[in-house]
Amino acid sequence: MNERPLAVEDGLTLLGLRDREKPDADVVTLNGGLPAGDSVLREGDSVCLIRRGEIPDPAELDALMAARHTPGVHRRLAQASVGIAGLGGLGSAVAVALARVGIGRLVLADFDVVEPSNLNRQQYFTDQIGMRKTEALAANLARIHPRVRCETHAVRLVPDNLASVFATVDVLVEAFDRADQKVMLLQAFAAARPDIPIVGASGLAGHGDESGLAVRRLGPNLYIVGDLETAARPGCGLMAPRVGIAAHMQANVVLRLLVDGADRGGRT
Repeated sequence: MNERPLAVEDGLTLLGLRDREKPDADVVTLNGGLPAGDSVLREGDSVCLIRRGEIPDPAELDALMAARHTPGVHRRLAQASVGIAGLGGLGSAVAVALARVGIGRLVLADFDVVEPSNLNRQQYFTDQIGMRKTEALAANLARIHPRVRCETHAVRLVPDNLASVFATVDVLVEAFDRADQKVMLLQAFAAARPDIPIVGASGLAGHGDESGLAVRRLGPNLYIVGDLETAARPGCGLMAPRVGIAAHMQANVVLRLLVDGADRGGRT
């Protein structure tokens, strides 16, 4: 119950457990879902009891945030480490999505500061203008999920430091704006760490048909999200909805890689 082992007597039901352990719980989940009715509890069941408006302690918060996950998935994610290269529209949104699912450790790298034009699509606030993106994003993630550990690097990423900055990650997310920087990262990191999957993005600008956004597997450890064509240009800027869709697709590829392995990570 609430991610803590609990022995109960044979025949106890889900709602019986609620009435005994937390009768004021508004939300009851069983094995990651909302049950349609009552049922007898079985060995290995995972139950979460949540009272709306209650602020739990950090350990219980971690469990309650994972209440809708499939049992066992949260444990894998909590042990994982993900690198994010670039903390703009893609990177900041990927980081928020991964923090909400309880990734144990995020390695965040970006040399830039928050400026007003970032706010049309990036996960920052007006009172953070002028802050380093690494510092601002780490603060925002701590408010979302204080158990997620953030390692920050306020540096410009170049071929000589990529491998050291992301030395301990299980997956690397490429989230740069410029095409030349994307190519640099893909080539340099793949050469240094061919064993680590990279999840990149290309072709996200404007407000065009979102059905053109797809995940393409371009190599054993390379996955690219986007339409591979639509670049930012006059009359076709970077906008929150399409960039956000792609960022969440990247985050979902990361989850599939961590939970299911590379064979289910995308299509060719």
